Amino acid sequence: MTTPMLEVRDVSKYFGNVIALRGVSTSVRAGEVTCVLGDNGAGKSTLIKLLAGVHPPDEGQLLLDGVPVRFTSPRAARDAGIATVYQDLALAPLMAVWRNFFLGSEPRRGWGPFRRLDVASAKRTVRAELAGMGIDIRDVDQPVGTLSGGERQAVAIARAVHFGARLLILDEPTSALGVKQAGVVLRHIAQARDRGLAVVFITHNPHHAYPVGDRFLILNRGRSLGDFAKAEITREELTRLMAGGAELDQLSHELQSPG
Repeated sequence: MTTPMLEVRDVSKYFGNVIALRGVSTSVRAGEVTCVLGDNGAGKSTLIKLLAGVHPPDEGQLLLDGVPVRFTSPRAARDAGIATVYQDLALAPLMAVWRNFFLGSEPRRGWGPFRRLDVASAKRTVRAELAGMGIDIRDVDQPVGTLSGGERQAVAIARAVHFGARLLILDEPTSALGVKQAGVVLRHIAQARDRGLAVVFITHNPHHAYPVGDRFLILNRGRSLGDFAKAEITREELTRLMAGGAELDQLSHELQSPG
């Protein structure tokens, strides 16, 4: 087996007396999707922040290309090629698609006092990048707020890829979307994987995770319930582990009609 692009070894994170994560391990490889699943309060957000450089782990190690790393800031993680697309997407709804794509990193032309924004180049680049991911935006001048939820997610993913992401972390990208739009986002995740990126897909929906996932880490109250390759677990087993088998059986019994 090749060395994982990112390896998480027995990481733990504490906030005072609160155990946010304890002894969690998984690996992320280029050209694969690692799905992190769990209910609210399972520790998914804390794990994202450890990988993205927001918080350092209190115990355990992160290894990038087999070398131990300790990110001191989100910028350090970005410089290492780790891009995180959060649920709020960090997009400005009233700004054009191309302006959002390059926000803070606009291409410029000219020299000295004559240096100016290269609008034509920016628009060409955005069209090419979106088309390369199979994203058909009608007009890159339209405000991002007029796009559907799936299209906005696609713009955020394409932006991360364009700016050199090797590892893409997606925080619940399908949680607020309908069936069709969720399918669009899952297709873009698969395209990013097929382009050789490593992807960490955070979700609470096993029906979204299983079709695109290659590895599954299941969290419950900060602890790992298992780290499985796809061949080692079925969708039904994944759903049962996430829901908590005994709790699900008890609930099913309670909800049965007396008749």
